[in-house]
Amino acid sequence: MNSSTNTPPAAAKHPTERTHHGDTVIDQYEWLRQKESPEVVAYLDAENAFTDAATEHLADLRQTLFEEIKGRVKETDLSVPVREGDWWYYSRTEEGKQYGIHCRVPALGPDDWTPPALPEDGSALLNEQILLDDNIEAEGHDFFSLGSFDVSGDGTLLLWAVDTEGDERYTLRLRRLAGDSAQLDDEISGTAAGAFFDATGRYVFYTTVDDAWRPDTVWRHEVGTPSTADVAVFTEPDERYWVGAGLTRSRKYVEIALGSKITSEVHLLSADNPTGEFSVVWPRREGVEYSVEHAVIGGEDRLLVLHNDGALDFELADVSAADPQGPRRTLVAHRPGIRLEGVDAFATHLVLEYRREALPRLSVARLDAYAAGGALDWQEIEFDEDLFSSGARGNPEWNQPTVRLGYTSFVTPSSVFDYDVATATLILRKQQPVLGGYDPSLYTQRRDWATAADGTRVPLSIVSRRDVQTPAPALLYGYGSYEHSIDPGFSSARISLLDRGVVFAVAHVRGGGELGRAWYENGKSLTKINTFSDFVACSRHLVDTGVTTADRLVAEGGSAGGLLMGAVANMAPDAFAGILAAVPFVDPLTSILDPSLPLTVIEWDEWGDPLRNAEVYAYMKSYSPYENVSTDARYPRILAVTSFNDTRVLYVEPAKWTARLREVGAPVLLRTEMGAGHGGVSGRYESWQRRAFELAWMLDVMGLAEQGPATE
Repeated sequence: MNSSTNTPPAAAKHPTERTHHGDTVIDQYEWLRQKESPEVVAYLDAENAFTDAATEHLADLRQTLFEEIKGRVKETDLSVPVREGDWWYYSRTEEGKQYGIHCRVPALGPDDWTPPALPEDGSALLNEQILLDDNIEAEGHDFFSLGSFDVSGDGTLLLWAVDTEGDERYTLRLRRLAGDSAQLDDEISGTAAGAFFDATGRYVFYTTVDDAWRPDTVWRHEVGTPSTADVAVFTEPDERYWVGAGLTRSRKYVEIALGSKITSEVHLLSADNPTGEFSVVWPRREGVEYSVEHAVIGGEDRLLVLHNDGALDFELADVSAADPQGPRRTLVAHRPGIRLEGVDAFATHLVLEYRREALPRLSVARLDAYAAGGALDWQEIEFDEDLFSSGARGNPEWNQPTVRLGYTSFVTPSSVFDYDVATATLILRKQQPVLGGYDPSLYTQRRDWATAADGTRVPLSIVSRRDVQTPAPALLYGYGSYEHSIDPGFSSARISLLDRGVVFAVAHVRGGGELGRAWYENGKSLTKINTFSDFVACSRHLVDTGVTTADRLVAEGGSAGGLLMGAVANMAPDAFAGILAAVPFVDPLTSILDPSLPLTVIEWDEWGDPLRNAEVYAYMKSYSPYENVSTDARYPRILAVTSFNDTRVLYVEPAKWTARLREVGAPVLLRTEMGAGHGGVSGRYESWQRRAFELAWMLDVMGLAEQGPATE
């Protein structure tokens, strides 16, 4: 391997042979999977050095972009407080500090549902109690992530869990919030995220993972006792299922929810008997997914069940909590193309979240008329933008008369509203401040449609300044897996692109969930190639309609969206000037063939099982980016960014992929964060630096490295 920073590193070749379904493959770079090998670390370091040298000319631009991003952020700021119990909880940030500070102030009484007014300067609220300062917790660590944070129902105990490696394994600790605020001796290492107190505050429930890093076991810990005495209350042996746990909003039940990609099962335990036995709501049936929420209707305990049993886009039913496998009552019938996604129950009303016309929406229904024998009257909360995202956020209290919701669009900063159920009115509590004179009227967003190779119409969201001159440089973003939707959302960093005349577009390709369950089903497993061809169709559409030109179009995607990037690089290298692939899943066949690797087995329902199914094997091999690097293609410039401690998409995938691309002469760069996980670096300033690095590279590809932002 050449050590010069001016010469691209050439990975050594150590052939590894694998044979499946009569097909033998010689993999020259599989040795890069040996994470502890000094040779692997040296190679990644050499790649980083080469990337640094290759992008050194962008140093001033990176700094400019970082200052722009930082300059739009109100660095000392507070979130809108959320009422829980006798307290208002919130977090705040301080200028110069990487992480948040978690705080609370006392509520004025049981009828106090108006959050405390936020000081304009972002300073602390009166009578503030600091619960946890992440900056103190992160001292001495290059990486910090908070995986659990909960306060007991009586407000006297705090639990929190942190990860300082980036591997999503957390150490859980407890602290008293009254008296001397002393940390307890309780300490549990190796937990998954999402630990919580039971309703009494006497017990903590948490999950751990198996050897494949799959959350598989729920434990009960009694506060004040050693972790060696903890009790495993549930273990799921089927490797296709993830396990999670929590309290219902009513705090009446402890819930264990487990699910594969296509099947669910929920177990409940009465909260007044935390050491008792859990019972199954609906026994699992292959292909049936459901979630459960507790409600009280007409004085009766009912379970709201959102399910797809005979309902592709889900329907909402309720059953008796005493006999959940008994008669069902339909509350919201199945409507094709309107994907029901969640329901929340409060003492006086229900909140339904769903997706219609590729946008997330929510409706509220009061329970009083229904309990008296009438019908549920769902009132959709309406907004005046054509493209937007809305959803319930931060509503822990069973008796609250309001619904806290979040709202945003591509041009409207994130906003927090309280919806008063009694008066059906929205109250704006806060909109994300954007410093530097941001004016949303200077920008426009619209929906367009591309036509895929099979005639399917694929939605595109397009955002730009109103004064942009087209054809213009453009960034096309995509994901397209796991029924995950890329919804309209504001990004202050994106303004740096828009103000330099870049058009931003999102390709809502099949495999995502934007247009309902069928949209997802037609972009997974043996239809996965639709995801890639849809994205290419969107790129061609942007060119054909005069929005951009291929020599100024950059594509971006991360994780499974990184697979999309790798696939379209092989499928249509001429369609893009550059491709940014973040933590990219670009060696899927190798990973999905090995059930010993983290998370492989659970992924078979998404991609198919190539280990046992020859058709799936051949299909995956036909699109795998690593398997299909071409000696004949003229690849665009490619930047792959990854993290050494990522447990979801291992660093080895982009490392192998870029080694193979460089072998055929592709202009590729690899950057590996050596102390980060799947989400990248953890501190906010570091994350802004990383985004500035990526944006500078994009602008260079687009020919805009010398272009300053518009001044008005």
